[in-house]
Amino acid sequence: MNNLPRVFILGDNIDTDNIAPGGSLHLPVEEQRKHCLESIVKDFYSVAREGDIIIAGENFGTGSSREQAPILLKMIGISEVFARSFSRLFFRNAINVGLYLGKYSGECPFSNLEDVEIDMKALEIVNGTDRLKFEAPSDILMEILRSGGMVNYARDMLDKGFK
Repeated sequence: MNNLPRVFILGDNIDTDNIAPGGSLHLPVEEQRKHCLESIVKDFYSVAREGDIIIAGENFGTGSSREQAPILLKMIGISEVFARSFSRLFFRNAINVGLYLGKYSGECPFSNLEDVEIDMKALEIVNGTDRLKFEAPSDILMEILRSGGMVNYARDMLDKGFK
């Protein structure tokens, strides 16, 4: 079995109600994940594998501020989300829970469910000769992501004596 991440190609304006539907928020989180992106990708929760990525268009995560949205993506196994732009609230919530976000411009050369490699040093997603350059989060945001999210980052800072 191939261990390379696969790409889920999504469009513009994917909102938090697509990612974490309001009608499922009363359910236990394990049940909520079964509804993640169900309006866009049939059985997304069972099709996605650990390490898969999302490449979306403009304004990913628009809509209400739902911390459940990035949490559910992580629970399902999505390791990174790349988009041309992110809603400000989704961006902050994703960083807070430790979900990596990268911005890109231009056209995505990949097909849905195509295997890719992510080169974090070169900041590009690669499959053969197809490449998609992306912009990484800033240094402080990368520190938060490396810590696993804002709560872990704050704990790390307290452990180091930063008050």
